[in-house]
Amino acid sequence: MNLGNRIQPIHYLLFFLILLTIIFISILAAVPPVDRDALTHHLIIPKLYLEHGFHEIPHIIFSYYPMNLNLLYMIPMYFGNDILPKYIHFLFAILTAVLIYKYLSQRTNKSYGLLGALFFLSTPVVIRLSSTVYVDLGLVFFFFASILAIFRWIETGFKTRYLIISGIFCGLALGTKYNALVGFFLLTLFIPFIYVRYNQRSRNYHVKSIAAGTLFVFVALAVFSPWMVRNVVWTGNPIYPLYNSIFISKPEPEKSEIKKNTPAQKKPLKITHIDVRHHLYEESWLEIALIPVRVFFQGEDDNPKYFDGRLNPFIFLLSLFAFMGISAAGRQKNTEKWILLSFSVLFLLYACAKASIRIRYFIPILPPMIVLSMYGLYNIENRFLNRQHPYAGCLRKTVMLTIAFAMLGMNVLYMKERFEKDRPLPYITGKISRDDYIQQYRPEYAALQYANANLGEGHRILGLYLGNRHYYSDIPIEFSTHIFRSHAKNADSGTDLAIKLHEKGLSHILVRLSMLNDFFDEYNEQEQKILKAFFEKNAVMEFHKDGNGLLRILIPAKDDDPQI
Repeated sequence: MNLGNRIQPIHYLLFFLILLTIIFISILAAVPPVDRDALTHHLIIPKLYLEHGFHEIPHIIFSYYPMNLNLLYMIPMYFGNDILPKYIHFLFAILTAVLIYKYLSQRTNKSYGLLGALFFLSTPVVIRLSSTVYVDLGLVFFFFASILAIFRWIETGFKTRYLIISGIFCGLALGTKYNALVGFFLLTLFIPFIYVRYNQRSRNYHVKSIAAGTLFVFVALAVFSPWMVRNVVWTGNPIYPLYNSIFISKPEPEKSEIKKNTPAQKKPLKITHIDVRHHLYEESWLEIALIPVRVFFQGEDDNPKYFDGRLNPFIFLLSLFAFMGISAAGRQKNTEKWILLSFSVLFLLYACAKASIRIRYFIPILPPMIVLSMYGLYNIENRFLNRQHPYAGCLRKTVMLTIAFAMLGMNVLYMKERFEKDRPLPYITGKISRDDYIQQYRPEYAALQYANANLGEGHRILGLYLGNRHYYSDIPIEFSTHIFRSHAKNADSGTDLAIKLHEKGLSHILVRLSMLNDFFDEYNEQEQKILKAFFEKNAVMEFHKDGNGLLRILIPAKDDDPQI
């Protein structure tokens, strides 16, 4: 693959494979949205804004999150299209691939630039996200663009405009998702350190390094500021609901439902995600310590035990070779490698230590790791295999083709798996309708459609055990098992429970029946009697399909209801 920058047949092949990957993802994305976060957050908030204007939505905690990409999604949604937002999200993956190509083409050659772009686009987690209405790929693009601008800042002798550009992209990342705060913090630390390393002999270099970091922070926060101002006005906390203990702000919605006269209960033990992995998943402490490595080798969609996503082992393995021959690489390239590595390692360690571990939560490290893996592959070819030997050329080609085939082959296997799971062709070819496609993946959809057709103004639904998926409901719906459980604990009878729910403005309950039965044992004997009386005499099933029921709350005369 050491073919320089001249156009070669391998370039046409790699470009063709990139084009095939884009077409494949475009087919995957051409179906109605059914992914959880799309229905609980990224589509429902724009939908409510389009219907009622920009306003505070206290019962949906996600409405306080930054929404740069969600605003873009409002454009096609205004015209009634909720599939096009997937392609907007996918566009950021393509833009990131372009940045990877341009960077690697300059630092290695076009072959590695194209291979890096292909490797990124076909990585399982990128395939998955590119066909969803999420925002993570926007975060990926903005951070990688910010890092590349820092590289340019160094390369041009610390010209201010590139630092400003980096700050702008970092601010756009902050306005996309809150976990960008981690990357913002890291880049803010890197900038003064980098300046000092390069300018130790200049006058006042300490002051100038602090000034550079301050400028970066100012620009990034200025770009992010509209979302902070919004949250200060609504809650008093610029990054609500994060760090509420620091800012004087409103309580989170769930907490606001607890009544002051509720009997005191034992404070539950705080269980961390590490405790969950050790006790629930039965992982050893060694396995937990190795999670930052395991995420590259183990992964499964929709399985939190295996990080709810999938990467590719070669991202990690090839990166180990990125620093071969570092002494001969030149200061600029070495600095860039160390920045990429430091950003990736620190971001990954923070993500693994701080919260439940999902690959999406540290996906900003993916482009830097892809670049390092391509550096590693480049070094394997040019420093490890480039030896004087009669069969050196044949050996080099064999090894390089084997590695390329293996790393891309793993991605192809995932693409096949994803295609079989998403099944886009029956919908695209018209064999099944939009409603039928959604129903296959969201069993509550039929009940929501029934409610949309038969309920109207004055009705309000309480959703139980449905994962807070609002989007397909045109009737006001509040998802809160807390409301139901707290009223059940405080009720004196089935009728009393119905009255309490009615006083909350609730007319119906939409529930996943199997989950209701599963959680029934969590109530004490008295509460179970009240619930049985409520469902027997104060709730009538209006619609039922695929394990989900829509019940109407009845308020009978007091004489008709027993005490329990």
